[in-house]
Amino acid sequence: MKKIQFYKYQGTGNDFVLIDNRQGQFDGSDQSLIESLCHRRFGIGADGLMLLEKSEKSSFTMRYYNSDGRESTMCGNGGRCIAAFAVDIGVVEAGEYFSFDAVDGTHEAIVESDIVSLKMVDVEGIRKLDEGLFLDTGSPHFIKFVDDPSQIDVFKEGTFWRNHELFAPDGTNVNFVGPVKNGEVDMRTFERGVEDETWSCGTGAVASAIGSFFKTGKGNRFSMHIPGGELTVTFDTAGEEKFENIWLKGPAKFVFEGAI
Repeated sequence: MKKIQFYKYQGTGNDFVLIDNRQGQFDGSDQSLIESLCHRRFGIGADGLMLLEKSEKSSFTMRYYNSDGRESTMCGNGGRCIAAFAVDIGVVEAGEYFSFDAVDGTHEAIVESDIVSLKMVDVEGIRKLDEGLFLDTGSPHFIKFVDDPSQIDVFKEGTFWRNHELFAPDGTNVNFVGPVKNGEVDMRTFERGVEDETWSCGTGAVASAIGSFFKTGKGNRFSMHIPGGELTVTFDTAGEEKFENIWLKGPAKFVFEGAI
């Protein structure tokens, strides 16, 4: 049986299996294998799996898979964790800006100790619904504003909106976002592909920060409080519904490594 060397990282409680696949030894098309590796009772356990692969134009390529084994859209916390991983295995240097490729384009990042800052893709266009806002920050997010996210049944409400016909056929991630208080916002996330609440969501934090600005009309720096800790989102506005120079910042930490 083939042995797979893996590394486990987490970013504010969003946890991932990482594999150095620069030699192409891991089969990224094996959905059942990836799903089994992410299983929390029969495998390593993670919200997702990432492969670090070679790139012709950047430092490396990031390939991201949800815990259901399917290759997916961009993961912000995953991007921060793979940046930390790249430093730890010597692909890039700490304290220096570098770029890597992902499914939604090229990202910049810098790793300073266990804090990783990741530049996200520009966001343009917000779909205004009676129930909230819908926007794409590398992954699709439905933002539902609530008085107190801690009182929401995230699994029940998230499942409903994730599968709602408004977002057919692919569905959406769902963020329950509280009021802005001195630039601080409480947020909880139901993540598609995991099909449950996750402790953190990077693209969701970006979507929720932009959504909070869109709702209140002020602020370009937000501290997003989530079950797994805190993420900082900053951005510049370039029009009524266009946002650029978007940065997601927070901790990304090595947990353990092993072979399976």
